[in-house]
Amino acid sequence: MGLTLYPAIDLKAGQCVRLRRGEMDEATVYDADPAARARRWQAVGFRWLHVVDLDGAFAGRSVNGAAVAAILAAVSIPVQLGGGIRDMTGIEAWLGAGVRRVVLGSAAVRTPGLVRDACRSFPGRVAVGIDARDGQVAIEGWAETSGITAVDLARRFEDAGVAAIIYTDIGRDGTLAGLNVEQTVALARRITTPVIASGGVAGLSGLMALRHEAEGTGIEGVVVGRALYDGRIDPAAALTALLTEP
Repeated sequence: MGLTLYPAIDLKAGQCVRLRRGEMDEATVYDADPAARARRWQAVGFRWLHVVDLDGAFAGRSVNGAAVAAILAAVSIPVQLGGGIRDMTGIEAWLGAGVRRVVLGSAAVRTPGLVRDACRSFPGRVAVGIDARDGQVAIEGWAETSGITAVDLARRFEDAGVAAIIYTDIGRDGTLAGLNVEQTVALARRITTPVIASGGVAGLSGLMALRHEAEGTGIEGVVVGRALYDGRIDPAAALTALLTEP
């Protein structure tokens, strides 16, 4: 079975950027018009978009709402959105605005009951973002380490109806150092919730390695950022390779 490829659109001050290891002062601007970038990704054949409000993740509320709204108006493919969504009001607002799936990160640690309530209210439309540094979950825009392991947090929501766990290795994110396939596969083997890999994708060979190792696990997709923007991965080649049956 193939993997879904999620191109990342990370928003900072209304622009499409990529960070290095989650550091806001190490942002590279790739596009001043995120909606145009979203249209481009849809045009080349991507079936989903992974959008993150980076400013919102630090502020604890949506900050780049105008840019997200513009993206939603620009494309017809589904969008999953994370960053600064910390209460039911925000969840309802974004799902009502056309976001297909919200991603809850800090809220999963701080207010786990919210995740459960949201899953009951919006079946199949709530994902949990688990961002880990050295195996420990980081929250508040990666500024704090929670003391909870990624596996323990994921297992807390096994019975909640979470649509997916989006697992990011912070130490590799934006570095082109390669996915942490070993830890991602280990997580996927210990839970039944589908897993989306993220952080450090460097090229097509890494995607193919993930696909090979993911056989028989719950890994269903992978988020790709800098490698797409830098031209290290050809979208058409990646889509063909990941979506074609082995």
